[in-house]
Amino acid sequence: MRTDYLQQVLSRLQAVMVSQQAVMEQAAQWIADALANDHLLWVFGASHAGILSEELVYRAGGLVPISPIFIPGLTCDVRPITLTSTLERLDGYAASAVREVPIQAGDVLIVHSVSGRNAAPVEVALYGKERGARVIALTSLDYSQSVSPRSKTGKRLFEVADLIIDNGAPRGDAIVQLSGFPQRVAPVSTVLGAAILNAIVAEACALLMERGIQPPVFMSANLEGGDEHNARLMSRYRGRVLYL
Repeated sequence: MRTDYLQQVLSRLQAVMVSQQAVMEQAAQWIADALANDHLLWVFGASHAGILSEELVYRAGGLVPISPIFIPGLTCDVRPITLTSTLERLDGYAASAVREVPIQAGDVLIVHSVSGRNAAPVEVALYGKERGARVIALTSLDYSQSVSPRSKTGKRLFEVADLIIDNGAPRGDAIVQLSGFPQRVAPVSTVLGAAILNAIVAEACALLMERGIQPPVFMSANLEGGDEHNARLMSRYRGRVLYL
């Protein structure tokens, strides 16, 4: 191939595995604590950051009690999709919408934003803290620390979270530099973020097993017995997990 995207992804994953090990283990511990006490894991991201919300929920091999926060206008199915940029920056918009989300003390909330500078992720994180949840930021510290806050709070996501996981993405997110082309191409935050969050979920499940607790994990619906297995688990959380 003419470009080194995959090599760069592997290099950044290796760096994350070393630099973020302790905070990822802490995140897994918080999630295991929450699930052991019948609480939920919530996840939010605006626009493309919200792809990780979709990655985690209703997923074979993933946890059942993960509830996504999908705020109207902040998902990638909005048309025109440029509206997501306007609403993500609009002070008070996410704060008003998230008030309808029943986050409780004892829950864990993951907020994903690569730059962490816009109002929406900051407001959702602050709401989670107000409700008594443990709030985890998945962000790029290099990127976020290089830009000013757009939120009227004067804060960026990493400045309001209880735990910060640095995804290792560069400023601007894209990583491939083409000869003669001034702008980098190929973003990396989704790949890194998905790997980080799935690793944390796996670790949380291992911690639950150490406590003698069977992790509530989806089976592929395309395996024999998958539908029945999943139905039993979903019945436990129906009415609490927002997508059920």
